[in-house]
Amino acid sequence: MVNLSPCLVLSWILAIMCYFHIITQAYQTKSTQNISSFPNSYPSEVGSGFNVIDSCWRKDSKWASNRQKLADCAKGYGADARGGKNGAIYVVTDPSDHPIHPKKGTLRYGAIQKRPLWIIFKRDMSITLEGGELFISSYKTIDGRGARVEIANGPCLRLDNVSHVIIHGITIHNCLRGRLDLVRHGIRVTSSSKIWIDHCYLSKCGDGLLDITQGSAAVTVSNNYFTQHNKVMLLGHSNMYLKDKKMHVTVVFNHFASGLGQRMPRVRYGYAHVANNKYDEWGFYAIGGSSHPTILSEGNHYTARNDPRTKEYVV
Repeated sequence: MVNLSPCLVLSWILAIMCYFHIITQAYQTKSTQNISSFPNSYPSEVGSGFNVIDSCWRKDSKWASNRQKLADCAKGYGADARGGKNGAIYVVTDPSDHPIHPKKGTLRYGAIQKRPLWIIFKRDMSITLEGGELFISSYKTIDGRGARVEIANGPCLRLDNVSHVIIHGITIHNCLRGRLDLVRHGIRVTSSSKIWIDHCYLSKCGDGLLDITQGSAAVTVSNNYFTQHNKVMLLGHSNMYLKDKKMHVTVVFNHFASGLGQRMPRVRYGYAHVANNKYDEWGFYAIGGSSHPTILSEGNHYTARNDPRTKEYVV
């Protein structure tokens, strides 16, 4: 048996402790550098049980008299979305629709105006869009707070080459192909920036529930409820569309409920910060990447089905 002097043993212990300290510091520095290019992490709750986005406006019992404060509440990459802030209030009073000659008082009439508008709803209503998707122009907020508003059983929403759009508190389901288009998305965002989609309910569409593609950037998707659909959220048009490398999307505080298959989200290129979401019993996979994206996933809660094939985190 080899006898080691106490001094030699102590020297080895100190050397090992020093080594692990150096490695730990290097890892922490590297981790901080990776995260610094993304928005700050979001606490799951602040104040009276509201998350950091909701606490910005829901604590105010008189929020209805200052609706446009909502535009200051977004977090993440879409935080600069102004929507219709400082524009006039436009009240939807008529749930009917015409794709070519919309009447004043309808949602389509307000959404296609060229000036900033904050669009609200006079009462609960169900809107079936006719003919084709509703193309929302820049500097618009569609604010469903205070009413139960659904867009269903027809074409749904499109944001194409626009900026500063906020969609809040709208139920979107059973989106169908219209006479004037070939798609069946819930919300389709193409070549757009400074977009915030918050507190919407999306389910049962023919194609994706929410697709963000063709070079779109500066988008936040928050507090939404997704259910009863296969391909939920696609970030990136195709593996050949390199403009999507500039994409920056925040996906935070959403509930991906049961009945979903995949793409929560699927990211082709660019950067996605996926934080503090709840995932329930997905069918194929939850989060996926396909063309060398950067995905920062943190603070998410996963409950897999009792099926070994679904208990995987796919990247």
